[in-house]
Amino acid sequence: MVTLEDGGYNDIVIAIHPGLPENAQLIQKVKDMVNEATRYLFNATQKRLFIRSAKILIPLTWSNQNYTKRKTETYDKADVIIANPYLKYGDDPYTLQYGGCGEPGKYIHFTSNFLLDDKLLSVYGPRGRVFVHEWAHLRWGVFDEYNFEKPFYVSTDLKVEATRCSRDIFGVYIKKADQCQGGSCNTRPCVFDSNTGLYEEGCMFVPDKYQQVKQSIMYLQALPSVLEFCNTDNHNIEAPTLQNRMCNLRSTWDIIKNSTDFNSTHPMNNFNVPVPSISLIQYKDRVITLVLDVSGSMTTFNRIQRLYQAAEIFVIQTIEAGSYVGIVKFSSSSEIATPLIQIKNDEDRKTLKSFLPTTADGGTNICLGVLTGIQVNEQLDGSSHGTEIVLLSDGEDNYDTSLCFNDIYKSGATIHFITLGPSYTKSLIDVVKNTGKAILYSHNTILCIQYLFTLNSLYIITTIYFFQLESKASILKPGDCLNGSIFIDNTIGNYTFFVVTWESASPNVNLQDPTGQIYTALNFTNDTISRSSRLEIPGTAERGPWDYSLCNTLAESQSIGLIVNSKSADENVPPITVNAHMNTDKNVYPYPMVVYVSVSQGMLPVKGANVTAIIEPVSGAPTVLELLDNGAGADIVKNDGVYSKYFTAFRVDGRHSLKVRVEGVKGKSRLTLRRSHALYVPGYIENGTITLNPSRVTVDDDGLDLGAFVRTASGGAFEVTNASLYQKQKIFKPEKISDLEAKIEIGHINLFWTATGNVLDEGTASEYDLRMSKSPKDLRDNFYASLQVNMTSVNPKIAGSRESFSFVLQNVPIENGTIRFFALVAIDETFQRSDISNIAQAALFIPPTPEAEAATTHQGQGSSYNTRGSYNTRGSYNTRWRNHTRGNNGDTRGK
Repeated sequence: MVTLEDGGYNDIVIAIHPGLPENAQLIQKVKDMVNEATRYLFNATQKRLFIRSAKILIPLTWSNQNYTKRKTETYDKADVIIANPYLKYGDDPYTLQYGGCGEPGKYIHFTSNFLLDDKLLSVYGPRGRVFVHEWAHLRWGVFDEYNFEKPFYVSTDLKVEATRCSRDIFGVYIKKADQCQGGSCNTRPCVFDSNTGLYEEGCMFVPDKYQQVKQSIMYLQALPSVLEFCNTDNHNIEAPTLQNRMCNLRSTWDIIKNSTDFNSTHPMNNFNVPVPSISLIQYKDRVITLVLDVSGSMTTFNRIQRLYQAAEIFVIQTIEAGSYVGIVKFSSSSEIATPLIQIKNDEDRKTLKSFLPTTADGGTNICLGVLTGIQVNEQLDGSSHGTEIVLLSDGEDNYDTSLCFNDIYKSGATIHFITLGPSYTKSLIDVVKNTGKAILYSHNTILCIQYLFTLNSLYIITTIYFFQLESKASILKPGDCLNGSIFIDNTIGNYTFFVVTWESASPNVNLQDPTGQIYTALNFTNDTISRSSRLEIPGTAERGPWDYSLCNTLAESQSIGLIVNSKSADENVPPITVNAHMNTDKNVYPYPMVVYVSVSQGMLPVKGANVTAIIEPVSGAPTVLELLDNGAGADIVKNDGVYSKYFTAFRVDGRHSLKVRVEGVKGKSRLTLRRSHALYVPGYIENGTITLNPSRVTVDDDGLDLGAFVRTASGGAFEVTNASLYQKQKIFKPEKISDLEAKIEIGHINLFWTATGNVLDEGTASEYDLRMSKSPKDLRDNFYASLQVNMTSVNPKIAGSRESFSFVLQNVPIENGTIRFFALVAIDETFQRSDISNIAQAALFIPPTPEAEAATTHQGQGSSYNTRGSYNTRGSYNTRWRNHTRGNNGDTRGK
């Protein structure tokens, strides 16, 4: 919802998680951070961009301090979230980034401790500067200019360097002593690892706190001198950073200055940056009105029956207790079936159910229905701000729907639209988008129920809420069965419901829990009006696999479905969550789309899960995609809990629905720590003294096995146009290879990468084109003029497979100091070529022996010192060490 007006960002939403204890100081720290960030941002963007206004979204769990009632702002759509991780592994700020270079991120995450503990200022720097670092990730899609997995590299001038930008930032390479006494640790200069030619494991680059260099905010914004992003003049193209890998060696400033934000503004040299306007808004009691279409067209294709089934499950078991729910029926006129009823017990749910419609007749006036629903929402406190409307309709309006859009916008209500037919009024897309949600198309009851469930789960207002474990339906022939298994894991199990839906008659049911207990149709409660059967498991359901079989006993085919919901078992143990979406809600020819699924537990990523996406058009067969978290193809970072895949199977126009199923595998699925986060600065050199920060808290992820689990989720819907054009020609070339690695081993060059496809990341490419150069820039800018390496012996593997290739350099002896750069292009059967891969370096660097090192004396400021000297972190060291900054050759760049 962020807008940009005359260089000022408006309506940045910063949301506090409901699990955090109430703390007025936390609010003040957020304000201080934003106030500090705006001027730093303004100067960093050459006096173009600043923060004009922001909103802090206070959770419902905090007391009412006369905060303004929120409108359509929600926790799940916030730009910045403040939440504590499940495991206390640290307070690293990070931005969740799904897309490629230049594509915006998902959200920024800060912990409460990061904002409250001033001791962390020495670790990450001033909070306003950290905010700008993360904002660059979120808004402009740039990446970090350091690498925790590759902290050092060999430069082309044969110096071991810390991975950084700019390379002109100087400091020393030290390691803590293996043994610490009395609470303090001695340090010593780093030595080289003879196997890698780089510094030993545990070596740290400690920068001098006071420098002249101004770059870069995406490396070390904590340094007082750093005020700018790396640009073309000072960008380090040799460093193995994610920025170089994802952005084809382009600098962060090059990406930013080509953004829409930058190009839509002008420098304001004499502009006095205003203090940001920061408002405090709060969740209030949840108010939601079902606006149900009972017009004549709802009688076709069993739509009124699907509406009733979905709405009945929503009011009986999905909407959380304490909510206020109203019901409006409309055709050419509207009727308030019931004003707001607060759900306090099961009787209130049954009362709401009694008002659900079962018949339909008359014309359609959607505006009248929605505006009546808004009137119902105003009954609680006179305002519809922050309330919700769920419109279930086929969308076939007899009137001009756009006439009421301004009134809807002014209401401050969020409009959810689940269309039960394909011929809905297209102008409804705009009003739904502008209140923050998308139109969802449901052509069966199970999808409709799943959409309602998803809409309910989006609003994180408490720490205990429902999760959907199964959502499946099929048209079964006589005697056929719908079989499967769901898994109750340790994080869920309370208020577990099994709901069976049918079209004509209840099926034969066989449900077996992990202990072997059998539940049959006799254990379920039937409802012939909603045509559903429901079983609630008392207490906490047995953990483990629940096997089910639903069999059609009729002599004719019918649709039979199963929905399984369960609540969190312990408010102190967050459940595993799944969020799914497409990269855009409307396809524009000839671009592909990407499916993204994020799997996490309490802010920690889940790796090693099996993730399947089912994309279903209005008509025709669904497309099933296996999503990957391998750091290749559409996936940018390996094992970050974000699973992705390209979608190109455009067969028909119209709405497509996205559903995902996630299965955790015992011994394979586990939590992992986030690999991308703000730099944890190990310490600084200041006035001749090294001061180290406390060691970063780490968690041994070997103990983070999750075991088996299962989740299903809806990813909403999206629109496809001009699908027929995709069928007439092969449009998509092979996807770029983005994880190429190179090594020199025993006289050979060894290359490793993940195979791409012949259609983006699907299928198998026909051949590879490998090029080599001494210069990464030449390889990038003049790939086809670079030396080609013969790869005719290589037959590409299917997309997603690991590839390797080994060869010997011809007429080039591999000796100490040999450095070469490599890049790959994949070619399909029609000779379409992928973009050039990331550029990988292979270096053979044999460091000097310890004896030679010890004998080497470096000169600095007219005196000499030995690199093997040691010093205590609490005391002082010879200031001449400040010149020892550029690897093993004793370069004295710096002070």
